[in-house]
Parts: sequence; structure tokens; C-alpha cells
Amino acid sequence: MVGIGVIGYGYWGPNLVRNFYDVPGVQVHWVCDLRTERLARLRLRYPAVEITDDFNQILNDPRVDAVAIATPVSTHFKLAMQALRAGKSVFVEKPITATTQQAERLIEEADRRGLVVAVDHTFIHTGAVKKLRDIIQKDLGEIYYYDSVRVNLGLFQHDVSVMWDLAVHDLSIMDYVLGARPRAVSATGMAHVAGQPENIAYLNLHFDCKLMAHVHVNWLAPVKVRRTLIGGSNKMVVYDDLEPSEKIKVYDRGITLDPMAPKASERKKQMRIGYRAGDMFAPQLDVSEALGSELSEFVACVESGTQPTADGAAGLRVVRILEAATKSMASHGAVVELPKDLVPA
Repeated sequence: MVGIGVIGYGYWGPNLVRNFYDVPGVQVHWVCDLRTERLARLRLRYPAVEITDDFNQILNDPRVDAVAIATPVSTHFKLAMQALRAGKSVFVEKPITATTQQAERLIEEADRRGLVVAVDHTFIHTGAVKKLRDIIQKDLGEIYYYDSVRVNLGLFQHDVSVMWDLAVHDLSIMDYVLGARPRAVSATGMAHVAGQPENIAYLNLHFDCKLMAHVHVNWLAPVKVRRTLIGGSNKMVVYDDLEPSEKIKVYDRGITLDPMAPKASERKKQMRIGYRAGDMFAPQLDVSEALGSELSEFVACVESGTQPTADGAAGLRVVRILEAATKSMASHGAVVELPKDLVPA
């Protein structure tokens, strides 16, 4: 039986508790939150769970093997490090930390103690994104572009920008499904509420190959859009997370190039490009709840000492991109190089 403590019972904490309850071999012993009115609601639904506003009570309980942290980003590092030093594995809400240095220190501490660090990149556990990864690897050919839009009206965050809130999803998906990692990033953004972080941002990711990637995130849009377009030399894909059934659509469409002599006339060069318009198909997807699958994997990793799909290193790669994008934004879109170890040799 794996004992769990959940830290934070605000927006995401209730989902963690509910899903941990459904994982076989798990016992939720504690839930901690500084707002006692939230804990009172918890007590009504889960009377067997102990509640506290003191994190140390969880750290000192030998029944607790792992903690799940669903608190503001600024608190992630301190809470996770305390848990690791107390011998507890850690599941952390996205992004894993507020800086790359903090993420690196968590990974080092976990490795030194033989503990597990997982970051809540929920989307990579969805049936849609798993299928997307499979299609990209098998059917699309050379990837030309990755273009993602994630916009809605709110929720405005006071401690992080829209980039650190929404773009995390797209960056974690890209990290999981693409065979290449970016070498540099450029970004622009704007805050339309005085004294608050940016509420709209555009990120461009640069690769050593012909792939280009673009992410648009926005808290100030009149409609909610969650759509990604991926173009390849063989086929193209549209991933629409708001579609109730056909979230993934694969199009047998693209361009074809006729072989021509290098010294062909300009008119003939233009005629080299042809267009292919084939069928569209929507594959069947696994519809099980992603968070439940993610937490089941985390518990299995705690028991076996293996690494989860979204481990500390995956969280670190995303935070490095976000830090570089933040630096670029402060320099009005200047291209910022990423650490060399992000780019495969």
C-alpha cells in the first residue's frame, strides 16, 4: 500500500484526491491546505482522510511514501525539496519549478536519495496525444511545422504569465511527440492589465532541422480554442482537444515536387509544385481519464523505483524553454539559445 499526502486543495487538488482514491493499492492519508474552509469541504466527502494546515505533519508521518503538490509555482521548489529530504517521492503540478536551477536541484536530490520526481504534464497521458505521437513517428514523414493555439477568456493568474500557465501544455506535448528538440527560442508578449504578468504571448521555437514550431497563448480571447496543426512531407494532422469525439484528424494532403533539371526556366520551376488532396481519417482513441493514468504510473514508479514518462528531466526541459522565452520577451523577441544538452548531438 502506497501512502499519499496531497498539498493544496484549491483548483487542482480535488482532482488529485479523487483520482488517487481510484488507484489500486493507494491510501490517501493526508490533505494539507492553509485555507481551512477548503479542508472542511474535504472532510464531508472523505471522512477517513486526515486534514492539516501544517505540511510538517505529513513529512513526519512514516505511512506517507509520496506527496502530490498542487500549490502556486513559487512554492513548488521549497515544498518538493522538503518532501525529498524527508524521504518522500514527489508529484508536482506544472511547471515543475520557477527556475531551471531549482529543477536541477530537485533532480539531483531525488537521484541522490533514490526517489521519484514526476511533473504533472497531464496531456501526454491522454489517448489523443499518445496517438498523435504514434502518427508523427510512423505516418507524417519529415515534419515541417508544429503550430499550436491555446486561447480563452481568463483565468488570469497573478503569480505567472500566460506563457508559464498555458504554454507549458504545448511545450510538454511537443517534448513528448516530436523527435527533435529546439536549439533556440524567441518570444513576444504583452500585459494589458497594469501590474500583472503578460496575458498574451507568441513563442517561436528554432530547430537544427527544417522543422519550425509556433505557440500562441492568450487569456484575452473571445472564444476557447485548443488546436494544433502539424504538417509533414507525407501527411498532416489536426489535433483539436475541444472536439468531443474526433480529436485527431489525419489528412492525406500536401504538395508534390516533380523532378526538373536545375537550369529549368522560372515558369517550369513553378510548375514543379503539385498538390495532393486525399482522404481524412479520425483514429479511435483511448478515452480513459488522463490524470488517473498519470497517477497510476506515478504510484507504480514509486513502488519500483523507475522513472515516469514526465520525469524531472522533462519538467526541466520545459522550464528551460520558458526561461529562455521570458528572456527573449524582455528583449523584444531576440533569439535566445538553449543549453546544448537540450539539443541531441
